[in-house]
This record gives sequence, C-alpha cells and structure tokens, in this order.
Amino acid sequence: MIALLQRVRHAHVVVDGVTIGAIEAGLLVLLCAEKGDTDKQADALLNKLLAYRVFADGAGKMNLSLTDSGGGLLLVPQFTLAADTNSGTRPSFTPAAPPLEAARLFDHVVAQARARHRPVATGRFGADMQVTLTNDGPVTLWLQVAPPRPSGSD
Repeated sequence: MIALLQRVRHAHVVVDGVTIGAIEAGLLVLLCAEKGDTDKQADALLNKLLAYRVFADGAGKMNLSLTDSGGGLLLVPQFTLAADTNSGTRPSFTPAAPPLEAARLFDHVVAQARARHRPVATGRFGADMQVTLTNDGPVTLWLQVAPPRPSGSD
C-alpha cells in the first residue's frame, strides 16, 4: 500500500460539481493498493499514517501525530501512485491492484480509520475527482508498506 500524505490547512474533493468530502486542518492522503496487498498491509499503513508525527508541538517541532492533533483525515483513492515510470514516456499501471481488490482495500482503510479517528472524509473510488487543498508547510511525505514478496524470491 502506498500513501502520499499532505499536511493541509483545508482540503476538499468534488465529483460532478458536488463536494463529497472536506476537512479543515489535517491530512489529505492519496491512497493506492498494489498487487498483492492485503488487509495486513492496509492496517499497517493506517497505523503508520495515524501515528506519523507531522504536526508542530508547542516548540514548533514536528512531534505530534494526526491522532495527537485531532485534525481531519481526507482519504482519496489514487491508483496512479503505483505507476511504473522506469521506461518510455507513458506510465504503466501494472503494479496497481486490480480495481475490485483496490476498492475493497480502500473501503477497508476507510472503515478502520472511521473506527479509530474523527473526522474522516473520503473521495470516491473510480470517480473523476477534483481535489483542492492548501498544503501546510508545505509538508508532503510518501509512506509505503510493501506487498508480501512471492515465496521463493530473494
């Protein structure tokens, strides 16, 4: 699983001219499932992003997590994070999980996040979304929990 975290002052997602998810200060997380990802990787990534210390403490140091800060969490599915860009001038998306499994894993992360944190807003899997944000800092970080390696590989 891949997550691109952006610390934001506010962010929202629009589909067909309607705002479907919005947060004030917190994290906008673009989320991608890769082939081979399971609930185990999804849970590990959620644990990490909720605990990742990217918010300033009283001394101005990044020592507070999303959980500590109580900020909003906006989860947006984005399969293009799995793009293979190693050859040519057109990305390959073969590393991304198949759509049905990716949607299931996205829904799993959303359900687990909502059970552990408030507020949680989302984009819509498979939709043409317009995402607007004001990045705070700017702070943008890449988190990844690799899918399990096939048995017999190094």
